Amino acid sequence: MKVLNHLEEWFISFLMAGAVAIIFVSVVHRYAAGLPIPVVQDWLLGLNFGWAQELCIIMFVWMAKFGAAYGVRTGIHVGVDVLINQMRSKLRNKFIVFGLLAGATFTSIVMVLGFNFIWENGMHYAVFTFLGLDTGTLPQGPTTPDLEWPTWAVYSAVPFGSTLMCFRFLQVMVNFLKTHELPHHDHSHVEGVDEADIAAVSESPKDGVKEDKP
Repeated sequence: MKVLNHLEEWFISFLMAGAVAIIFVSVVHRYAAGLPIPVVQDWLLGLNFGWAQELCIIMFVWMAKFGAAYGVRTGIHVGVDVLINQMRSKLRNKFIVFGLLAGATFTSIVMVLGFNFIWENGMHYAVFTFLGLDTGTLPQGPTTPDLEWPTWAVYSAVPFGSTLMCFRFLQVMVNFLKTHELPHHDHSHVEGVDEADIAAVSESPKDGVKEDKP
């Protein structure tokens, strides 16, 4: 399970960092190409970054879908639980399990519909072509305007992200049935910083201020 968690985090981090880097380079290129610098301007104008916006949109869509699954695992999604917390423990637990099951059911429906959509949108043709089977009258499917990638591959973010999100809902539900605890994200916590170090710094005297001796 730790391997899946790390892969999930690395994948989201890669998409986020990659999209930011592409946008940064694209913006710098756009403004630098307008500067009348001999040779350099001609070289910059020869570079084509027309695909950058489309690629960044695709990366952000994938990041959002897999980030939603990450949010279920870590408990960072916003939830209104004022009424639930006022209930008795047994009744509260039943409502929490119901909510998690509802989330798993919804994401499983999106998963099935998503796989059916991409299968009919060109994945059927791609799989048959890869396996060397007769495609017959199967449609090849549309492609994206700039990158000319098959749209079924781009839209795969929906079924695959929903699959992981459904798994996370079930995972949280199983852990809740065992421990009666939900994942909680502390927004004041900084990864890699020990709470003992924070307490020691807060208790130490400030620079330039001497402690009063008795």
